Amino acid sequence: MSKFRKKSNTKTEIPTSALPDIIFMLLFFFMVTTVMRESEIKVEQDLPKATQLKKLEKKSLVSYIYVGKPRETHRFGEEPRIQVNDVFISTPEIVQYVETERSKLDENDQNKLTMSLKVDDEAKMGLITDVQEELKTANALKVMYSTPQDIERD
Repeated sequence: MSKFRKKSNTKTEIPTSALPDIIFMLLFFFMVTTVMRESEIKVEQDLPKATQLKKLEKKSLVSYIYVGKPRETHRFGEEPRIQVNDVFISTPEIVQYVETERSKLDENDQNKLTMSLKVDDEAKMGLITDVQEELKTANALKVMYSTPQDIERD
């Protein structure tokens, strides 16, 4: 009688030659689709509503100034403050901020810098006027007020 033997030399390895390609495709996908937040807003804002909108051509030429009551009132008080990037600044420091933002741009785009003011609805006009005067001093004459659009449908 003959005996049948089973071969136990079968390979059960998973092919890993395509694994680095798959990992790099996933990495590239997440790098392209992820949006990084520019700055953490530390002031409360109830923005006034707008009735007209104008689309910006290049968002990279816009720098934001936030004005409003600090969210952490126990640390920063109740008075409206000026925030740029992730820090609070005083009114005289706006000129230095504008110069820093201009220095980050190409020479051709430095005159196209737009300052976007996001101001709380309850902020005092005196503070906003001071900010505007400092922007004039810094020769930042393109100023935009950012608001959500208020659409009334009939």
